[in-house]
Amino acid sequence: MAKIVIIGGGWSGCSAALTAKKTGAEVLLIERTDLLLGLGNVGGIMRNNGRFTAAEENIALGAGELFEVTDRCATHRNVDFPGHRHASFYHVIKTEPAVRRLLAERGIEFSLMTRVTDVIKKGNKIAAVTTADGRTFEGDVFVDCTGSTGPMGNCMEFGNGCSMCVLRCPAFGPRVSISEKAGGHDYMGKRADGTPGAFSGSCKLEKASLSAKLVRQLEENGVAVVPLPAEMINESKLSKKVCRQYALPQYASNIILIDTGAVKMMTPFFPLEDLRQVQGFEDARFADPYAGGKGNSIRYMAVAEREPSMQVKGVENLFCGGEKSGLFIGHTEAITTGALAGHNAGRYALGEEPLILPETLAVGALLTYHKDDGGMITFAGDEFFDYMQRAGLYSDEPETIRKRVAKAGMEGIYNAFL
Repeated sequence: MAKIVIIGGGWSGCSAALTAKKTGAEVLLIERTDLLLGLGNVGGIMRNNGRFTAAEENIALGAGELFEVTDRCATHRNVDFPGHRHASFYHVIKTEPAVRRLLAERGIEFSLMTRVTDVIKKGNKIAAVTTADGRTFEGDVFVDCTGSTGPMGNCMEFGNGCSMCVLRCPAFGPRVSISEKAGGHDYMGKRADGTPGAFSGSCKLEKASLSAKLVRQLEENGVAVVPLPAEMINESKLSKKVCRQYALPQYASNIILIDTGAVKMMTPFFPLEDLRQVQGFEDARFADPYAGGKGNSIRYMAVAEREPSMQVKGVENLFCGGEKSGLFIGHTEAITTGALAGHNAGRYALGEEPLILPETLAVGALLTYHKDDGGMITFAGDEFFDYMQRAGLYSDEPETIRKRVAKAGMEGIYNAFL
């Protein structure tokens, strides 16, 4: 039985583990912190705009388990908020344990609080990875899902310092790029002004620190939109944030809140002293990042060059998913890329040709789409969602989406080796 080692337990790593397991391989998932899902522990938005299409395509392809979890853990479904339709919000506290149980039930082994720091190569292949505490993990195929956020030095140089986010680099050590350690080439995303990386696009507030009126509105509707006084509007933040689908004027002139069990505030950061001047926020307190009054984590600092199969260029038995695999924004995008990476890692181990997703599907078009400005890409908005609509790839009807997947000959493809 082949052994597939996945480094990084965010949404993409978990997705890769599930599809790799379906190919009959032994699967080990290595995560440097004590939590799976990474930034997914403070995210929570699913199925908005083109992400609905992508979720249903993944389900039809045979990678539906993680969408079943987020649907089951939803706090609200079918919500419209500025610039977005039919969104669902998952509970950011309940979802990680549910995913962990799912992986265990599927026979996936995972090693938490394990930071991979280097690789051992034989020729053009990785033979093993080594960890900060001196352990060695051998494998036949490897998947790099280490992400692109941080480490602290990048947040210091290109952000406003370590924001003390959920990734907790000071406690668990900095992210290490496996693709670069193995001889691949990484590149960085850039902001409009050319500065490397981009600020994470939202913060999490303690729900108990908001007014009872705001909490009631959030829990009833899923969303609250609070207009800002003119003197507090700061449109310059829009060009700094990673989430281009939320870089709309409404997100500068209002505080937009979303109920994810906690309270997701759709701005990279907001000075606490100013925030407490807004009605309903008099006692506001940040839950993530702790320095949300000053800054946020810096992302897209280490993206691997790869093939459409998710194979890292220059390393024969290394695949990649999530932000490591492209300038992709969001949980759905991470699950999509991770699913293909894990599946093709299994195909490689079996000596099979890799699967290439067709561009007649949104999930396939995402992997080959390139913005002229080299910017970030998402199913949920901005330029790529516009392309989805022009190309007839967007739909909010599950049966229509399933039929399109079937027409492409891809229905259930991730289950082909079961």
